[in-house]
Amino acid sequence: MTDWLEITRRNARSVQSTIGWIFFDPGAMERYQKAGLPADFAGPLGYIAARCAPLAPAGPDAVIAAFGSISPLAIRAVFQLLDEPTRFQQMWEARDAAVIEGIERHAPEAIEPLIEYGPKLWEVVEQLPCVGRTFFAAHLAMQRPNDALLSGWHAINCLREWRGDTHWAVVVGAGLTHAEASILHNAWLGYETDWLAESRGTSPDELERGWEQLSQRGLATERTVNSKGLALRQNIEDDSNRLTTMPWELLGSGLSHEFAERFEPPCVKLLKRVDVTAGTNYQPASRIHQHPK
Repeated sequence: MTDWLEITRRNARSVQSTIGWIFFDPGAMERYQKAGLPADFAGPLGYIAARCAPLAPAGPDAVIAAFGSISPLAIRAVFQLLDEPTRFQQMWEARDAAVIEGIERHAPEAIEPLIEYGPKLWEVVEQLPCVGRTFFAAHLAMQRPNDALLSGWHAINCLREWRGDTHWAVVVGAGLTHAEASILHNAWLGYETDWLAESRGTSPDELERGWEQLSQRGLATERTVNSKGLALRQNIEDDSNRLTTMPWELLGSGLSHEFAERFEPPCVKLLKRVDVTAGTNYQPASRIHQHPK
């Protein structure tokens, strides 16, 4: 019998690694800058612009809702800079060019499995339910690349956004604001206090309210997440895995295990790339942690 929870947990790391490295890639940042973003902020603003392009026509409030924990101020700044839908498409295309170049340079072992798995993964993605998963649905509606490598990458990106939408539904179901969720996640990871929230642009006022609300709910004591808070965050992780087994069940046991074996080695390289371009705290969903009890 296949342990679907375990294969889901295992493959979620590779899905995140296959996609997340581009958020910090210098090649992408250079392209965002050439496309008109300010040099000092081309990285974070380009990440927002490229990732939100499928939902950009709906406006900044929809994107803020979809992103969950990313600074609303930064998202609004992107919309002020890119005042036409075609500008977001330019960022999407700039990101895609950097994806091809980056994978060929830093993780060429990923090329063959991306090309081979692309058609299989699109068959899976097309069967996933869209209800309650608006950001995933917007990505699914985008035109698929002709390039086979990039097409495989986009299929995995859809898997990532489907899981992300599901995860945020769990967070909302737990009654958490984005600041509270980031505080709990940060403590569960064992990071320095407030690092995760601050890295995502959470304002000092939002952080303070988050801590106050967690204390009122008995999830934090004297600005420290307590055992009850850590247990809630573990439940969120477990529920996120439990509710996202469907793609791997649709793919099947054999191919799901093969996906793990073929994607994990190049993903180790991509995660090491993040260590260099951003730092060892970034992309926590790709990292194996000993979570505090």
